[in-house]
Amino acid sequence: MKLLQSEGELTIASTSKDPNTGKLTTDQYRVEGPVMIFSTTTAADLDEELQNRCLVLGVDESREQTAAIHRAQRERRTLAGLQIKTERSQLLKLHQNAQRLIEPLAVMNPYAHHLTFIDDRTRTRRDHEKYLTLIDVIALLHQHQRPMKTSAGAQPLRYVEVSIDDIALANTLAHEVLGRTLDELPPQTRRLLSLMVEMCAAHCQAHDIKKSDYRFSRRAVREHTRWGDTQLKIHLARLVELEYVLTHRGGRGQSFEYELLYDGAGDDTRHLSGLIDVEALRCIYDAKWSGQKR
Repeated sequence: MKLLQSEGELTIASTSKDPNTGKLTTDQYRVEGPVMIFSTTTAADLDEELQNRCLVLGVDESREQTAAIHRAQRERRTLAGLQIKTERSQLLKLHQNAQRLIEPLAVMNPYAHHLTFIDDRTRTRRDHEKYLTLIDVIALLHQHQRPMKTSAGAQPLRYVEVSIDDIALANTLAHEVLGRTLDELPPQTRRLLSLMVEMCAAHCQAHDIKKSDYRFSRRAVREHTRWGDTQLKIHLARLVELEYVLTHRGGRGQSFEYELLYDGAGDDTRHLSGLIDVEALRCIYDAKWSGQKR
């Protein structure tokens, strides 16, 4: 599946016995893509080869999201909810028809040479392609809001151009999606870190102590987060391993206490470093078209 996703095709040779002659023969099977893979898991660790081929998203487990889901579940029992349920097939058909209006055009990015991307890791070679593809998708989606162009030559090519607004929107989405994908912490581990920062800040403010002097148990974290013990063990162990949290020997036999070493804000904000400032890009092209020196 990974080869089919990356290469767009998959070829497999299989050996079988001819029922008439009894000789072994080799048959070749070829499957062409493209293929889209969508996978869900509750595991904290993901296959690295699959992770750098896909976008990693996490479920919002906050209390606010749970309350929103409860409201939607109650809404389904009302008259308006029942009517929406009956209209669901029509809404799906409307969206499918809208997608059919999108033509398979080429996308030309006149700003490609000015784009930047973080290059401190080998895996960003594939993530950079995701970023460029994201820009192409946004431009393709807006093909009916901008003029179609045709290239000159023996084989004319119909294409649509990328605008600076497309890059601005792609940067916003890249911070949200690719920033999370390149994070060394899985989404739920990052969520636990955020909740622990809140817990430590509240306790230190209430008792007027420094964060470095505050020690807490796993039970205190469990009561604050309302997480299950098994889930908490897995993600807390990862924070300890990556040195966001320091373990101390407790005062009751084999018990452990923890100290929060992380000095960041701890919120679930994602940020992808290395992207070009869109306003700077606008200045470059405004100067170009106004005849000023670049």
